[in-house]
Amino acid sequence: MRVRTFAPDDVQRLFAIHSEAGVKRWIPNESYADPEEAKCAIDYFAACAAQGRLPYVLAVEWKETGELIGDTGINEVEGDADQVEIGYVITRRYSGMGLATELVHAMTQYAVSRFGVRVLYGRVMRGNLASVRVLEKSGYAFEREELGAEDDPYGKGMLIYRKQC
Repeated sequence: MRVRTFAPDDVQRLFAIHSEAGVKRWIPNESYADPEEAKCAIDYFAACAAQGRLPYVLAVEWKETGELIGDTGINEVEGDADQVEIGYVITRRYSGMGLATELVHAMTQYAVSRFGVRVLYGRVMRGNLASVRVLEKSGYAFEREELGAEDDPYGKGMLIYRKQC
């Protein structure tokens, strides 16, 4: 796989990926209501990337075909650019291949080198064992559980993982 900035023709595929049941289940706030909302997100992400500012979200494509298979990015934690949250989505068709771990590892290194970040967080909804494994394999350690979080619509609790670089 490889990462790149989003392009206008990514809209339909990004919308489809973020409409998958697994994405809606584990990160419902990342699902787009319609292709127009996905287009607005792509425009915003591309502008931020062009300006080198957060949130820094990139498209993930399958290297051999150029097919959009997900996205990854970082965003500051509560207005503190020295601490960022990392995120990723890989379409179900490509899950279970180790791509998410490779992606989180690479994006972590990029955040450190490009933005000088020293503390990174990963937030995982309780029960999302696959994402827990991805973070742990990428060197993130469990820090705490957060209850009542805005991005936890089911009230299960968010598991917060941290990596100090």
